[in-house]
Amino acid sequence: MENFELFLSQSGVPIFYIKIGLGFLFSFLITYYSVPTIIKISRRKNLMDEPGVRSSHLRKIPNLGGIAIFYSIGICTSIFAYELFDLYKFLFASLIILLYVGVMDDIVVMRAYKKLVAQIMVSGLIVIGSDIRIRSLFGIFGIYEMSYFISVIFSVLTFIILINAFNLIDGIDGLAGGYSVICSALFGVSYYRLGEYNYPLVVLSVIIIGAVLAFLYYNLSNYRTNKIFMGDTGSMLLGFLLAFTSICFIDIFIDREIAGVPRYHLQSAPVVAVAILILPIVDTMNVIIIRIINKKSPFDADKNHIHHKLLKLNLTHRRSSFYIIVYYLFIVSVAYYYRHIDINLLLLIILFLGFLGAYLPDIIYLLKNNKKAIN
Repeated sequence: MENFELFLSQSGVPIFYIKIGLGFLFSFLITYYSVPTIIKISRRKNLMDEPGVRSSHLRKIPNLGGIAIFYSIGICTSIFAYELFDLYKFLFASLIILLYVGVMDDIVVMRAYKKLVAQIMVSGLIVIGSDIRIRSLFGIFGIYEMSYFISVIFSVLTFIILINAFNLIDGIDGLAGGYSVICSALFGVSYYRLGEYNYPLVVLSVIIIGAVLAFLYYNLSNYRTNKIFMGDTGSMLLGFLLAFTSICFIDIFIDREIAGVPRYHLQSAPVVAVAILILPIVDTMNVIIIRIINKKSPFDADKNHIHHKLLKLNLTHRRSSFYIIVYYLFIVSVAYYYRHIDINLLLLIILFLGFLGAYLPDIIYLLKNNKKAIN
């Protein structure tokens, strides 16, 4: 890798910016040229997503787009952000396990408990093996630094929840992919502003953006022959990587002395991370609450997700995804603007706005129906 960096430095442009440019370009191109082959094989072997209870599509569509996203991220990260695999020894192994589980589930539909076992294994590897964990809550509910055991349990649960939460928001065209691009961009900009020690994480964020943008070209296509879903492979992979980047983000702001690492401190760092990932968090909490109130299993499929509510208002997939992403970007802006206020108050504001967004479509739907009834 030293020879590779020496070769790049010959151009006179800082190596970091070359890695950013090439990382984005190659991640985009690898996904862009991989997807048509995956579509062709999926159609030939009938590896398609069948319309079901949770589905918002009416025809069979290939659902192995996550393979192309993994292929792109795996190659480009190991070349342009290889430092991550040096720092976090179990990161690549975790991605491989998620790829296997995701593909198996997309093709033959795995039992929920088998997926959960795999997710616990992956989360344990990255939390215990690579020491990527939430060490402090910065004063949320009066909790600061946690004991090692509590920190591990809490971090493993966080990974599992976010992996599954991203899977749940992947219900309409463009939503999971578009939201992943926005989250990666927000974390990438944050890491960039925090200095060169975090540059490998910036490169990873850019690689994710490139891979997902190429996938979105096909996912949002108006031509049925070009259309593909990311499936569980893609949603679990992106959920895992965004959980990884968010926990790294929180960890940076713990006020401590580490040799060679700049000191930063932002009291509201965990709430800012929650704000960036607010959509999958709120959507998951909301559907579980509704299912429990209706005396159903929290794991039963239904159409109570935010995106389903917007489709009920006769919006297209693209418009629904756009409105959801814009609203939750507004929440991130609020979190950033008020980042210096009391952390518990900020968390309350963010969760309130998050749940308000979840119920706004219901309110609009009721108002529309009442208006029709009066007329």
